[in-house]
Amino acid sequence: MKKLILLISLPILFLACTTNQTSQNATVNKDENSMKFEPNEDGEYDIIVFDPQYDTYLKSVALPKEYYSKAYYEQKNRQYAMIWNQRHMQPMTYNPDLYAVSIDLDHTVDYGYEFEYKLFNFFRFIEQKYRVRIR
Repeated sequence: MKKLILLISLPILFLACTTNQTSQNATVNKDENSMKFEPNEDGEYDIIVFDPQYDTYLKSVALPKEYYSKAYYEQKNRQYAMIWNQRHMQPMTYNPDLYAVSIDLDHTVDYGYEFEYKLFNFFRFIEQKYRVRIR
């Protein structure tokens, strides 16, 4: 059941960044099964995770946003996304339900401090909840 919820919530996580928006912040390329992030109308990137445990994780377990620099979050997110994408391409070795989509994180784009913080903690949340090591 948890895997089904993750399978459903992970694509929604990247697709629904804000409500009542005409354009989506992340688009799925159905041919390649990948996520690409796009800014909202204000030019900002955002992540919304539909797992209520994620909000609890952010408030109680995650370190404060200011604990690490934006550069640190960017570097770690690139590493996490690279490992995530490698696992996505190996469904016989890694759980294809957990790594259902690849993450197209462009290192030349400035996603913003808040986005980097939330994405970093999303990877950490997945590690803790599903007891996988992405690092």
